[in-house]
Amino acid sequence: MRKILESVAVLLTLFTGAITAYAVLGPNPLPARIPTHFNAAGQPDGWGVPAMLWLMPVVAIVIYLLMTLVGRYPAAFHFPVRTPTARRQLEAISLGMLSWLKAEVVCLFAWIQYQTIQFARRGEGTLSPFFLPAVLVVVFGTILWHIAAMRRIGRAQPIGRV
Repeated sequence: MRKILESVAVLLTLFTGAITAYAVLGPNPLPARIPTHFNAAGQPDGWGVPAMLWLMPVVAIVIYLLMTLVGRYPAAFHFPVRTPTARRQLEAISLGMLSWLKAEVVCLFAWIQYQTIQFARRGEGTLSPFFLPAVLVVVFGTILWHIAAMRRIGRAQPIGRV
């Protein structure tokens, strides 16, 4: 499953870059002033030039690479368990959580970028009022789900260090 999530995250990162390149460099130019920030209600409250759109794919790539780097060193994770078996299980769960979070964050960035470009082309619109609550539920739901799985393993093992 982690390989599928990694592939999805990479494809969404490429998609974000591609729609940005098409919007900024393509044949249908964007207006000189586009939304660069949306408030909690989904209404634009920050404006800038179309070149600002490049920031989103760059930030998505940086976050993706940082999360990938963290996932390369699971031995550095601290888990309060004694047995190597429990540690391997906890590492697998935490690496799975990282994969899910990478895919979710990159998907979030791709969606925001797409909506920003659509808004700039139409000159009106808002993000859905359900967007922010949905993002919070998905991201924190993923974290809580994986923490619950880790706690189940942790309860079955004696506490200590590996």
